[in-house]
Amino acid sequence: MYIINDIAYAGEPTPMLKIKSVRPLGDYRLWVRFSTDETKIFDFKPLLNDPVFIPLKDKAVFEQVYVDYSVAVWNDGDIDIAPEKLYADGIAVNDAEIA
Repeated sequence: MYIINDIAYAGEPTPMLKIKSVRPLGDYRLWVRFSTDETKIFDFKPLLNDPVFIPLKDKAVFEQVYVDYSVAVWNDGDIDIAPEKLYADGIAVNDAEIA
C-alpha cells in the first residue's frame, strides 16, 4: 500500500515509464528501449494523418527522432509522443530480431 495526497492505493506505485533510446526503422516504425529494459517496435503509420504528426510523413523528418527528457521527439521538441503510447501499442522484440 502507498499513499499519495492522503489517498491510499493498493499494491506498489508504478514507476514512471521512460524512453532510454529510440531509432527509426523502415516503413515508419520506431525501435524503442524503455526504462524497464524492454524493447518494442512501434508502427507509426496509423498516426501519420493526425494533424500534429503530419510533418512526420516526410521521411527525412521522421528519421530525426531523438530522446529528450525521456520522451521521443522531433523538430526540436515541437512534436512528441508519450512513452506510455509507444509502450502500450508497441510489439515486444529481442534486439536480435531487429534487421
